Amino acid sequence: MWQLHRAEERGRTGAKWLKSAHSFSFGEYYNPEAVSFGPLRVINEDVVAPQSGFPMHPHKDMEIITYILSGALEHRDSMGNGSVIRAGDVQYMCAGTGVRHSEWNPSVDTPVHLLQIWVLPPQNALPPSYDQRHFADIAKLNRWCLLAAPDHEDALVVHQNFRLYASVLDQGAELGYQPTSARRLYLHVVHGVVQVGDLLLSAGDAISGSAGLSVTATQAAELLLFDLP
Repeated sequence: MWQLHRAEERGRTGAKWLKSAHSFSFGEYYNPEAVSFGPLRVINEDVVAPQSGFPMHPHKDMEIITYILSGALEHRDSMGNGSVIRAGDVQYMCAGTGVRHSEWNPSVDTPVHLLQIWVLPPQNALPPSYDQRHFADIAKLNRWCLLAAPDHEDALVVHQNFRLYASVLDQGAELGYQPTSARRLYLHVVHGVVQVGDLLLSAGDAISGSAGLSVTATQAAELLLFDLP
């Protein structure tokens, strides 16, 4: 049995320079029915205006993944890292004992569209760390491409026992996934339209549950899949 989470049910916050949709409680938005799903704590869909962003601010005891959909985002942090990430790039930061960072859209005319994901770590006070990788669309085409896992050299290495996959599906493509026992799945539609059983899902929609998954793209689509404890 899948639990359905419609895009229009997400919390909305923002400012002149920022539009955000929150799949889970975040900041000023609180929904007691959507606080977390296992260790998955945050999925924020953000659109940041040109020459705008988040000034230096702190994080602690969280694993943070940023998935760029379009545009560019400049990152700087107290560990000495500085980079600009673009579509196809995935960034990982373990805040651990404490990190400060800023996120800025350096473009003068193009918004940056991104998903920021927070996952609770298996323990507090981990050492802070940073990594980023590029995953080309061809690596995601009609298959599950592993983006993050605790034990895989071709993915971003995380502490929590979860696996994050992405897929880019052609119209008509089908893709399945079978979790092992005692695992849970959370599927988030980035864009496009897919069918799971009798459910039709479009951009921003999600489903959660513990059953095996079979997805058919009724339109070209992009998906994120979380395999969680």
